[in-house]
Amino acid sequence: MVTQDALDLIFNNARTHVAWQDKPVDDALLQRVYDLAKMGPTSMNCSPLRLVFVKSAAAKEKLKPCLMGGNVDKTMTAPVTVIFAQDMEFYTQMDKLWPHGGGKMFVGHEALTTSTAVRNATLQAAYFMLAARLLGLDCGPMSGFDNAAVDAAFFAGTAFKSNFLCNLGYGDASKLYPRGPRLSFDEVAKII
Repeated sequence: MVTQDALDLIFNNARTHVAWQDKPVDDALLQRVYDLAKMGPTSMNCSPLRLVFVKSAAAKEKLKPCLMGGNVDKTMTAPVTVIFAQDMEFYTQMDKLWPHGGGKMFVGHEALTTSTAVRNATLQAAYFMLAARLLGLDCGPMSGFDNAAVDAAFFAGTAFKSNFLCNLGYGDASKLYPRGPRLSFDEVAKII
């Protein structure tokens, strides 16, 4: 059983940050976060998540025109912005990742491939954010951007498709919005 402190860190006190301290995030920490997150389960161990860590000024400028207006300042000031993407040809790695049958079932089945890639990459991105919080980083996930523009700028010539973005760093808690309400168990769930 995990401690209450751990539960508070990754859930109860975790917030979506929009302002950042001027403190860099070390590349080794990003790798450590990924190495923890990659251990989370995906269906058939398909592991379709692909990541681009946008850190340099040049990369930030490349990302900037892809962002909706309300996301520009918080992204430009974040130490790192992760582009979470799914590899639409993830099944080419299945012989390595799922030797029980490989990825042949996905070849030629676009709907199955797409739903599997998106679902499992999103799941892996959530694992990544939980791992980031456990290792001391704050997160600012967002979907306010032009996917086609991000794909053209960062994934041209690949089978990768952007899913969502997440700013990472050390948040400025003084700039947090009040916590929004959440739906109750009875509003969202039914036990049958």
